[in-house]
Amino acid sequence: MKVAVEGCSHGELDAIYSHIQRLEAEKKCKVDLLLICGDFEAIRDNIDLETMAVPPKYKRMGDFHKYFTGQATAPLLTVVIGGNHEASNHLWELYHGGWLAPNIYFLGYAGCVQVNGVRIAGASGIFKQHDYHRGHFERQPYDNSTKRSIYHIREYNVRRLSLLSSPDVFLSHDWPSGIEQHGNLTGLLRRKPFLRGDIQSKQLGSPPLMNLLRNLKPAWWFAAHLHTRFEACVRHDPSEPPSLEQPPPVAPNPDEIAIPDEDDGFDALSGSTAPRVSAAPQNPDEITLDDEIETVAPPALPPRETRFLALDKCLPRRQFLEIVDIPSREETDPSSDGSPVTLSYDPEWLAITRAFQPYLSRGREQSTYPDLDAARTAIAREWDWVHEHVSPKLGDAWRVDACQHFTQGVNGAHQQTEAFAALLEMENVVR
Repeated sequence: MKVAVEGCSHGELDAIYSHIQRLEAEKKCKVDLLLICGDFEAIRDNIDLETMAVPPKYKRMGDFHKYFTGQATAPLLTVVIGGNHEASNHLWELYHGGWLAPNIYFLGYAGCVQVNGVRIAGASGIFKQHDYHRGHFERQPYDNSTKRSIYHIREYNVRRLSLLSSPDVFLSHDWPSGIEQHGNLTGLLRRKPFLRGDIQSKQLGSPPLMNLLRNLKPAWWFAAHLHTRFEACVRHDPSEPPSLEQPPPVAPNPDEIAIPDEDDGFDALSGSTAPRVSAAPQNPDEITLDDEIETVAPPALPPRETRFLALDKCLPRRQFLEIVDIPSREETDPSSDGSPVTLSYDPEWLAITRAFQPYLSRGREQSTYPDLDAARTAIAREWDWVHEHVSPKLGDAWRVDACQHFTQGVNGAHQQTEAFAALLEMENVVR
């Protein structure tokens, strides 16, 4: 499956889709899916514009409103996450994910979906320590502080994501902390010399995201935020013992567009599992003398790798978009036979969503989370419930459009969230 990946879109949908069409003509290929790594700016009107935390000179409507009203249509399925410059009121209404416009799907504040069997997970927003352990306390109308804190990632979502089995792709806006050590650091500093201080003081990037990368080990990780292209490869040692310790507090990187009230450090959930290697088998029919027995070590397992790619913002002569080939897990590959792509719910994520619904706090204080064993037990129970109660409603394909449908109007996003909550038979606290 041919997947286009975009860094920060900053409302430039027309230019992004035009660029994809030019690449298709040049490479004589058909792109099946577009992934956008935040700063999407889903601005429907001037009310939305006022909830976006940017300096006044950056406040502009952009292209999205044309796709929302039907003046323009996304030419291919587009899956997006949120960054730190968003219409926060609009994205909040689709906290669990939903259609922003026809063919444009928001993954939610955290989420996992499948596109033709490819599992795509992601986390919206950026990390700030002072909000990391809090609940989602923000209420409209947002003030200068809450229009920023609403896009700060919460431990609640990191914990949920950490309980996924390994996805194929992970999307984030922030870079995972320390990722610069796994790529061409000299080239990065040549392009962005002002990052040197943050790298030396270990302030660049998001520690919770690096913990997720180490824990989930996705094949691909795409990001944006720093407005530069950077690729890296993280090798996961199969013999590495699981780590249950949390790293020491570290401050995250400053935003490229400077906004007050955004500095801080870190504390995050961590964990990983290592495969068990068994001893080499003995031949029961072989006659051996005691002093002839030797221990033969089994061959080492090849290390898994996560390929990291960050891209620039959409501007002329910038490296803001690339096409990658990601194998489809389904029998039909849209790149080869022209079959349509299908956006589906991920059953495991639905089970995690139900299991953690009681801990979704709408106050400043976050309730105590279950321990790991209790969380996994709850998810296993909800996995059975999801297959018994949700599968019959959605059909074998688990299609998103069997539940959520885009509609215009002030209540359209709320209706999608109500439909999602009804699908899982849980209370809708996103109001």
